[in-house]
Amino acid sequence: MANIVTTKGVLLMNVGTPDQPTVKSVKVYLKEFLLDPDVIDIPAPLRHLLVRGIILNTRPKKVAPLYQKIWMDEGSPLRVYSDRVTKSLNQLIGDTKVEFAMRYGNPSIRDGLERLKQQGVDELLLLPMFPHFAQATTESSLKEAYKQLKQLNWSPEILEIRHFETEDEYVLPLANSIQPHLDEETHLLFSYHGLPVSHVKRIDQSKSHCQKVDDCCSISCDANQLCYAHQCMKTTLAVVDNLNLKPEQWSLSFQSRLGPVKWLEPSTMNKVAELVGKGVTKLAIVAPAFLVDGLETLEELDIGIREHFIELGGKELTVIKCLNDEQEWINGLRTLIEDRFQLSSNSNNLSVSSTT
Repeated sequence: MANIVTTKGVLLMNVGTPDQPTVKSVKVYLKEFLLDPDVIDIPAPLRHLLVRGIILNTRPKKVAPLYQKIWMDEGSPLRVYSDRVTKSLNQLIGDTKVEFAMRYGNPSIRDGLERLKQQGVDELLLLPMFPHFAQATTESSLKEAYKQLKQLNWSPEILEIRHFETEDEYVLPLANSIQPHLDEETHLLFSYHGLPVSHVKRIDQSKSHCQKVDDCCSISCDANQLCYAHQCMKTTLAVVDNLNLKPEQWSLSFQSRLGPVKWLEPSTMNKVAELVGKGVTKLAIVAPAFLVDGLETLEELDIGIREHFIELGGKELTVIKCLNDEQEWINGLRTLIEDRFQLSSNSNNLSVSSTT
């Protein structure tokens, strides 16, 4: 029986970015982002009232100048680095077509899917660029991809990578990116993107573990296998183990809050203040939830948190760059992709064997 040759394709999906660092462009981006029920999961009338009536009338004016501080000659950093990752992967795995897309903004998920369809892809890997599963990122991106596939009337074989928080291909490049910035005097802070507590509690179908058991994020069980906070802790502990760090040498926090609801604790702002209060004067911050640099790392951490740290009496702060298109990470990402396709191929071969 002749082998069937398939054309493989990968769609890398990130959150998104405005097209320009202007109030108008930021408003368009935030409108699409914040009206997604997977991001602000309150009843639609309240969500529209909050977003259209309050947030869009105030936040774009505050956020646009922040984007202006970090904007690159080539455009938005998130888009620039995503493009570099895509080009690097295409050079490494020439027989697989790789495109990137943004859940909100441009290039859209539909744009990315159309490009892959035009290249004759019939086996498609959907890869949200988030190591840790969350409703507001991974799930929302996948939902949009399936929605657009249906509208395009395109039915390739679909594969997914939903999270990879402890895979060596991710953890080892991450640990190696941190190592040069550590010494005996430096405290390492893992700053993850925040989530409302309601998002993580919803994952716990048992309703008896999340936020109810002491140190719940450090305990692995059926109830929290897809819990964002638990996966963040797993990444942290894997990196800490790789770097042989003592408990007093590292901390964990959550950044990027929006709105009055209860968010995961501790906040990065409060944790930095706590560390300075304990005598920490040299601090290194890494943001493992972000695979490419954007507003949250280049402005929120490297400008805003830096100023906060210095004002409190800190002396030296290093914000470690995201993995971006660093070669070790690109090699690891390639392996994750190829392993997923190979797993699918092996599964298909087993299915054929069992029916012949």
